Amino acid sequence: MAGYRERQERAERSEGAERAERGGPFAPAPVLRDRADAVAYAAYRMPATFEAVTAALRELAARLPGWAPTAHLDMGGGTGAAPWAAAEVWPGRDRRTVVVDRAGPALDLGRELATAGGLGGQVEWRQGRLGATAEGAPELPGADLVTVSYVLGELPEPARDAVVDAAAAAVTRATRDAGERAATGAVVLVEPGTPEGYRRIRDARDRLLGAGLRVLAPCPHGAECPIEVGADWCHFAARVSRSALHRRVKGGVLPYEDEKFAYVAAATPGPDAGPAPGRIVRRPLLRKGQVLLDLCTPEGGLRRTTVSKRRGQEYRAARDSEWGAPWPPHPSPSPPSPPDYPSAAHPGQDVQRTDAARDPAAPAERADDAE
Repeated sequence: MAGYRERQERAERSEGAERAERGGPFAPAPVLRDRADAVAYAAYRMPATFEAVTAALRELAARLPGWAPTAHLDMGGGTGAAPWAAAEVWPGRDRRTVVVDRAGPALDLGRELATAGGLGGQVEWRQGRLGATAEGAPELPGADLVTVSYVLGELPEPARDAVVDAAAAAVTRATRDAGERAATGAVVLVEPGTPEGYRRIRDARDRLLGAGLRVLAPCPHGAECPIEVGADWCHFAARVSRSALHRRVKGGVLPYEDEKFAYVAAATPGPDAGPAPGRIVRRPLLRKGQVLLDLCTPEGGLRRTTVSKRRGQEYRAARDSEWGAPWPPHPSPSPPSPPDYPSAAHPGQDVQRTDAARDPAAPAERADDAE
């Protein structure tokens, strides 16, 4: 009986942390109040957070080939999923990392995990409340990579804006102080892949552009997001492998789950990252002899393109393409594809989709959810 109560309490703690992370009511006190909360969160949410942040950082790295951060500031990093993600994307690099969070128990556990995993000497853990007034705000170092993952939904709107502004200021300051030694700096924001999470990312994207940064991913342009708020939302999915512990904590059976997330990666002005390809914003639709791709385009619009089987190599690439991937995957010397067409649901418009295409639960257009 005691074991059952412990499991129930652990599940309730974990689910409470997840609700707050996904944008529940603002809590003036830290969500992770003690070590038990931190351990429950690490078991319940840290694997998914790691995969989502890793996916976002990989897209940033793809847009800046040859670039690797030398200093990493993780704002609201809690148990430290983002430093592990950065180590996954840019392995073997000497990198100074600072994690700032208001929850002391989360920082303590993150320090233990980093030390046990070999990251301990590279990471400094600082307690402080993000988005606080100037008197209460922690001192934030400059860094050429700043990550803010699953944090904005825990904050009231003024504090969200302050965090985004501080992230932009940190990379701007670092690249300015480094002079010619730093080619660029980048901010990566990640939120849950819900309509609310997308709106927070959209607002933050506007602030980053206003601060003089350029958007590198997922958007292939710096124009206004073409998605109509309330009709659709930009989000992606990362596959999360479930350990036996993870399955037990979440009460699941399948060895995986799909973490839906929204993100934006923006960088300071610097060397040209090269022309941006389009971005596949929905799961590719396979039809007999053709593949339908919904794209966000470098021109700043959304449209559906059809790649037919007669396109040969391009068709094979489209058939193997994934939701969230760039398109085309590489320059092709072959003739251009047939013209792109707007959705049949809204002739003459580039943006809207049918209800089935708009609904992330549509089985033909999304990864299967694990329970």
